[in-house]
Amino acid sequence: MSVRNIIVTGGAGFIGNHVVRLFVNKYPDYRIINVDKLTYAGNLANLSDIEGRPNYTFVRADICDFDRMLALMKEYEVDGIIHLAAESHVDRSIKDPFTFARTNVLGTLSLLQAARIYWESRPEGYEGKRFHHVSTDEVYGALEMNGEFFLETTKYNPHSPYSASKASSDHFVRAFHDTYGMPTVVTNCSNNYGPYQFPEKLIPLFINNIRHGKPLPVYGKGENVRDWLYVEDHARAIDTVFHLGKTADTYNIGGFNEWRNIDLIKVVIRTVDRLLGRPEGHSDHLITYVTDRAGHDLRYAIDSTKLKNELGWEPSLQFEEGIERTVRWYLDHQQWLDDITSGEYEKYYESMYSNR
Repeated sequence: MSVRNIIVTGGAGFIGNHVVRLFVNKYPDYRIINVDKLTYAGNLANLSDIEGRPNYTFVRADICDFDRMLALMKEYEVDGIIHLAAESHVDRSIKDPFTFARTNVLGTLSLLQAARIYWESRPEGYEGKRFHHVSTDEVYGALEMNGEFFLETTKYNPHSPYSASKASSDHFVRAFHDTYGMPTVVTNCSNNYGPYQFPEKLIPLFINNIRHGKPLPVYGKGENVRDWLYVEDHARAIDTVFHLGKTADTYNIGGFNEWRNIDLIKVVIRTVDRLLGRPEGHSDHLITYVTDRAGHDLRYAIDSTKLKNELGWEPSLQFEEGIERTVRWYLDHQQWLDDITSGEYEKYYESMYSNR
């Protein structure tokens, strides 16, 4: 019998596949159930290296389908949930806020209710259970350029439909602890980067565009500042908080690694050009300044001191090493990128699951 049966939602996505892989490899006596709808950002090719493992199961399902979530809780006798499934692209949320509200708010509520009903039906109740909700630093709003950081106690002030939907889901998670006593924990992370990120996001998009000589669209003057966290470090932090974090507590996860967008882009350009054997400055002309995004927050910066002091986690990579690894990975996996940008991977899944 498995020591733990853990559902990871959104496990075929960017951060999710790293969490699934870490848990499958690190905990062979756990059963990891990857629940993913396989929307445009979900790709099972991200997990091809572990798909045959005996402690790994994939289930294609929509977290908004409450009956299905409750059935999965019962079928796999789930005692832990790591909830990563979310719509996460700000530009898409501006164009289609309803989808973000449905997935991020109602999907989270569906999972919470399914977990509550199942766990309360068990003789042991909530003992040994955990609902870990993975959120974002964007719920805190924006910071001025004065050196302040987001703390776990920072007041919520979301500015986009995406961040508003995540803020709402955070509140539901905390409400289920306060109302029902559900053992929950929330983590809020900064911008992630690394292998398997869907190429609508800045770093993989720009790597791919540099490779093909396409424009690099930069919002405004490129002065917006973000804190960047290597995705494998984030997965380690989730592992740490899931097992050791205090119930009903919140932990910020950041890279202590702030960059202005334009400076980050220039590092990416230099790295890609060097690894492709091009002279320095070869792709600088691709930078193209475009009209700034509506409601574009100036600066995000996470203070992860609490996580470091209480649970012993800290980032393992310096940014230069992380970017080098990331760029090399995308250049070495050009077929993966081409399948994504062509849409071939979506056609494959639709044919695979159309008769199920």
